[in-house]
Amino acid sequence: MKKTWIPLLAGLAISCSAPPAEAQQTREKTKDQQKLERRQEQRKEKYPEEYREHFTKEYSISKNGAVLAIYNLEGSVNVEGYPGDKIVIELDQTIYARTKELVEQGKKEIKLGFEQVGDSVVAYSSEPWDTRPYDWRNRNRDEYRRIEYHNDLQYTVKVPFNTHVHLSTVNDGNVIVKNVAGILDVNNVNGGIQIVNAKNTTRAHTVNGDLTVNYLVNPDKESSFYTLNGTLTASFQPGLSADIRLKTMNGAYYTDFENWEVLPTSINLSQSKKEDGTIYRINKNSDIRIGSGGRTYKFETLNGNIYIKKQS
Repeated sequence: MKKTWIPLLAGLAISCSAPPAEAQQTREKTKDQQKLERRQEQRKEKYPEEYREHFTKEYSISKNGAVLAIYNLEGSVNVEGYPGDKIVIELDQTIYARTKELVEQGKKEIKLGFEQVGDSVVAYSSEPWDTRPYDWRNRNRDEYRRIEYHNDLQYTVKVPFNTHVHLSTVNDGNVIVKNVAGILDVNNVNGGIQIVNAKNTTRAHTVNGDLTVNYLVNPDKESSFYTLNGTLTASFQPGLSADIRLKTMNGAYYTDFENWEVLPTSINLSQSKKEDGTIYRINKNSDIRIGSGGRTYKFETLNGNIYIKKQS
């Protein structure tokens, strides 16, 4: 049976517009991967010299409440839950540049970091840039020198099902999380985010890419989803009860949940002091309540549609 999509447009008024085509939805799900493959082909033409190495790291941790953090700069991050008691990191490194001399320079300068403290594991790069988040005022000026090689890191990781994850990458990579029941904090800049079979509170933010997430168990606490330039698609279990906060400038909202109602428009007023006076900013959100409401899920995009789906 074909689903009926209810467009929520112009202040969440119900429209009789035709529902999005299924073929279009399928294309949107693979768009970020297609972009990534094109960029990789272009990279090979521009930077013909490369060096490859593979690393395997294993860390014994408890099955409940462990934490994995990966701070990547260039490359994809793929994390999947499994019924084990170790965090297993498979890392494929590619150093690429225009000349062999630059590749050799990268081999000498690049340093990777792996740390374990109790049940927390962190993976990052420490040289020539430290990819861990920290105060910009403590940065060394040498970090701004021109680097003429690239360090692509492809993470493939297995974690116990209930691990909490903090994942980020910036360029030429997507972030994929599957079958992880812990708290999810997932970030990207130039790529998409895909979360499959989640069960917990989620914060998923990207800038240039689509964001898709589906839940085996609807999160019982506030969650937020953001993409600046991309489509945002979230699939929940049929018994969803939540207050949905929606915000987009150049897009529309759609849902196939039937038991929803429009909530009063919320307006947030903020102010900042300037030398010549005070500036006031007004942010307007469109809110709906699905079921009996309760927890708040925030969805925001600038250029793209938002789809709130009911899993069949």
